[in-house]
Amino acid sequence: MADTELRAAAYARYSSDNQREESIEAQLRAIKEYCEKNNIQLVKIYTDEAKSATTDDRPAFLQMIKDSSLGLFNAVIVHKLDRFARNRYDSAFYRRQLKKNGVKLISVLEQLDDSPESIILESVLEGMAEYYSKNLAREVMKGLKENAFQAKFNGGIPPLGYDIVDGKYVINEKEAEAVRLIFELYAQGYGYRQIIDELNLRGYRTKKGNPFSKNSIHEILKNEKYTGKYIFNKGTKKNHRMVKEDVIVIENAIPAIIDEDLFKKVQEKMKERKITRGANSAKRVYLLSGLVYCGVCGSKMVGCLSRGKYVTYRCSRKDRTKQCTNRDINKEKVEAFVIDELNKRILDPKVAPILARLLNEENQKLNREKAEEIAFLKKRYKEVEEQMKNIVEAIAQG
Repeated sequence: MADTELRAAAYARYSSDNQREESIEAQLRAIKEYCEKNNIQLVKIYTDEAKSATTDDRPAFLQMIKDSSLGLFNAVIVHKLDRFARNRYDSAFYRRQLKKNGVKLISVLEQLDDSPESIILESVLEGMAEYYSKNLAREVMKGLKENAFQAKFNGGIPPLGYDIVDGKYVINEKEAEAVRLIFELYAQGYGYRQIIDELNLRGYRTKKGNPFSKNSIHEILKNEKYTGKYIFNKGTKKNHRMVKEDVIVIENAIPAIIDEDLFKKVQEKMKERKITRGANSAKRVYLLSGLVYCGVCGSKMVGCLSRGKYVTYRCSRKDRTKQCTNRDINKEKVEAFVIDELNKRILDPKVAPILARLLNEENQKLNREKAEEIAFLKKRYKEVEEQMKNIVEAIAQG
């Protein structure tokens, strides 16, 4: 196929892991110049910003691969081959997809053809790109580890109670007061909701300036940093496959906000409450949980065991953040009321024929609406199918 017949799609990617690489604008400028010089029609542009070629988390790239089957273009042009993929397996896989759809891959800077020498050169270039990517990741991890051995901050948001000065953890006394209060109250037997009330009363906020919630309190109570322990690479809830040697733990490496004894006491109490909570929740069924709504803010009401003995329904918004003033409702009273109303309005034999008639009418209405929707969708499908056929024919005729 001669270049004059080429209809091309441009693909550009900017990787945040290397600020020296060409920007998307520079890549596209080079691709457009190449198209003009070689009489190639550029019909579509795909770009991914701050995406790594080592993963498939590239929506524009995957859309391009998908679109290659529609006949919109018969070539994909990149500035360099490493913009397409840095992994030899992925490169071969996606190039095979393009080839299957009659689309060739062109690199502006690497002039390759189908000769045996070009095949070897292309493999070398892809191997170098893959090596560069993995070596860069290794060097980044090396730097992070070196920071960790010096107990330096490695990015993200520092925990409540700490600020970062010259890469080191320092105590923020105002925030540290809230941290100490949380641990002390929990150790004294206070629950999450009571702790949240006390924090709000004293005007404390999270690191991001938001009201405290159960989750934010829980994360603080589980954070070993507050005892002065520096931990790096421990893993997250989504990633427990960390290599053990990569986890760095340094005792007394940062300023402690609470002592080790208080932290251990809190962990034991959390473990006890988890067992007790599991036992309590297993014995109770909340018939209306999520089915009744708060009359103040409109949030769903959920079952709640307060102070170990009061069984109620509570506004879920109030339960999470204390941002609702509605009072709890006694579980037995509200369930008895709802059951009584059901008996009167639905389960009464006199009401059954009326209810059956209304349900039948509603069912017929839904069936009519569904039939109308199906007819509309069939009509629309034919219209779209005809439009696609016209587009493909127009493209095929240039």
